[in-house]
Amino acid sequence: MAGHVYIGSFTSVGGRGLTTATVDPDTGALTALGDTAEVPDPSFLALSADRGTLYAVSETGSDGAAAAFSLADPAAPRLLGAPVPVRGGSPTHLCVHQGHLLTANYAAPGSVTVLALRGDGALGEVRSVLEHEGDGPDRERQEAPHAHAVLTDPSGRWALSVDLGTDSVRVCELDRTSGELEIERELGLRSGIGPRHLTFHPDGEHAYVMNELDSVVTVCRWDADKGSLRPIAETRVLPPDAEGENYPSELVLSPDGRFAWAANRGHNSIAVLTVDETGERLDLVDTVSCGGDWPRHLTLDPTGTRLYAANERSGDVTWFDVEPATGIPEQTGSLTLPAVSCVLFG
Repeated sequence: MAGHVYIGSFTSVGGRGLTTATVDPDTGALTALGDTAEVPDPSFLALSADRGTLYAVSETGSDGAAAAFSLADPAAPRLLGAPVPVRGGSPTHLCVHQGHLLTANYAAPGSVTVLALRGDGALGEVRSVLEHEGDGPDRERQEAPHAHAVLTDPSGRWALSVDLGTDSVRVCELDRTSGELEIERELGLRSGIGPRHLTFHPDGEHAYVMNELDSVVTVCRWDADKGSLRPIAETRVLPPDAEGENYPSELVLSPDGRFAWAANRGHNSIAVLTVDETGERLDLVDTVSCGGDWPRHLTLDPTGTRLYAANERSGDVTWFDVEPATGIPEQTGSLTLPAVSCVLFG
């Protein structure tokens, strides 16, 4: 039986908004069912814990917003009320955390917004906005804070905010009574590295930061009891002979923690990395073509055997079978979608 996939894109440059597709379980092929442009620039998507509600950012300038869609009919997402302004600009990422929706707002000053969630999954009011402070050495990209991602740690206690502008990750705790995010500690990474996204190892004790301004992954130890993140190593995601500018976007790990894959925008490749048994060493073993231009997002299917890349500039989603012994992806198909930015399995 085919499942459903939800794909975000930038309507401001010709994207279709939110696209719903089916996925063939035997081949991994995507077939588009329909689109809705009710929400402008739904560039990143997330699901509720029960997978019955789909959330999207609306990555629009100074007046960014978030929106909720009912998946009562998975083939036809239904907008639940009007998009809610997040009181921050250009929200790029979001997550569900302790009964709230959190958005990472990139436009200066970068911030994280906390929105209430209603019983039916719809969005309520903005409960708080945590503005980041600081800057970095790159005066074009780091003149101010730029929150690029926010996610829940595996314990469910902490919300981690990744800031490209300040070269740091903030570990926050949510006060459910007030709706305020309180910073427990801030981890400073190497100056000018430009952290973009973060993902956890299946063991829950290691985390990996994908850095956009210097093409490396930072390996960190994570202590959920203390909310402590400590960097211990870096691994480059480009081969030594790579030329030209490159801006990595996404990092995903295999369900068994043996492999990691990074999307390289510019080099237009998927970096294949092995992860040792401790989770503390990553080695680049190969790069393969992403099958398009500017891979903004990368995700695995629920089985962990296929990889999907959202190639923003070429306007297509490409998919790959992953060789189980080596982790090397082999492209097996593509779907044309203009200005595509995110792929999410329902």
